Amino acid sequence: MDRRLLILALGMFALGTDNFVIAGILPSVAASLHTSVSTAGLMVTFYALTYAVAAPVMAAVAGGLPRKLLLVAALGIFVVGNAVSALATDMQWVLLSRALAGFGAALFAPTALGVASVLADPRKRGRALAAVTAGLTGATALGSPIGTLIGGFGGWRTTLWFVTALGVAAMIGVWALLPSIAPPAPVRLRERLAPLRDMRVLLTLMTSLFAFGGFLMVYTYAGVVLEPVTRGDGRMLAGMLLLWGVAATVGNLLAGRLVDRFESRHIVSAMLWVAIANFCALPWTSAHPLGAVFALVVWGLCGWGLIVPQQHRLVELSPPVAPLLLALNNTATYLGLACSGVLGGLVLRTADARYLGVVAAALIALAFGFTVAAHRRTQRPAAAQASRAALAGRGTHGA
Repeated sequence: MDRRLLILALGMFALGTDNFVIAGILPSVAASLHTSVSTAGLMVTFYALTYAVAAPVMAAVAGGLPRKLLLVAALGIFVVGNAVSALATDMQWVLLSRALAGFGAALFAPTALGVASVLADPRKRGRALAAVTAGLTGATALGSPIGTLIGGFGGWRTTLWFVTALGVAAMIGVWALLPSIAPPAPVRLRERLAPLRDMRVLLTLMTSLFAFGGFLMVYTYAGVVLEPVTRGDGRMLAGMLLLWGVAATVGNLLAGRLVDRFESRHIVSAMLWVAIANFCALPWTSAHPLGAVFALVVWGLCGWGLIVPQQHRLVELSPPVAPLLLALNNTATYLGLACSGVLGGLVLRTADARYLGVVAAALIALAFGFTVAAHRRTQRPAAAQASRAALAGRGTHGA
């Protein structure tokens, strides 16, 4: 792998560990701070909502800064946010510090993906995006389960110190090994949001919003969803999350190769249909060890196999503004995560945790509707162009 992509993947690994390790420590955070699991779930919401709002704004404000400096500064903010979380003694400080960590992530991830898309050979863009995103999925396979396991032995604060250390290591690595990269031409926020006027882009972003809202809602509350199998054992939960993470990494890397050979929309549609069936069956499969293992593998493959095809679709729509579209896709993904944390908390107040899967399936079904609509919009300009070409040809032939 290109060393530059490897360093960017390292930073994504730190961010991904922080993002997904929270699911494994929610019950212990709730018990320690004397609150409910649904209230502790706001840790995910504050992080993700800050990310969703800050990503396009800060990408415009900081667009003229050198890429290397911006990446290091972003990781520094991320490190401070996690250190404050580890020291916090009440829920208010925990939530504020989670927002700060999300702000750092909002600066880093879109910048890293934008740099990767620029550095890559266009014929291998899918693999380049997958290589950087592999840091995120690798975090689900290794960072998140290890962090959950650490929490099982040393408490949730120890887990957050582990995440802080990962952030420091990534910051040092980016500073020492990433070469200087010239900043792109500055882009104002109005120009950054201009692609949203293209309905094809908007519908593709809505696909990400609802799909990852469904995928990550169940993950946020994985501790309670899988409790019939784990019986509250943090070490067993860590093992289940490890399995999920390995499947996610495989799905991401496989998707990177598939999108360089097949149309992205076919891959997205297949992933969504399989995920809908998987989550509809979750109330029953999550009650038995073998069923839970099967559900986790399918969930990991489909959920993380969806990221690269979605990124690829957006880049294909408008290559000149690819970094902008990738930043907006990250915003849609994290907005879905933020909203799903709230929605999942409401479901837990009124229904058994096992039915979160059914709600998630409904959200993913909506995502499928949006991806179909996006494809139809894409076909219309092509059909119109073909029609004009045919008419021109007839005119020439008649002349």
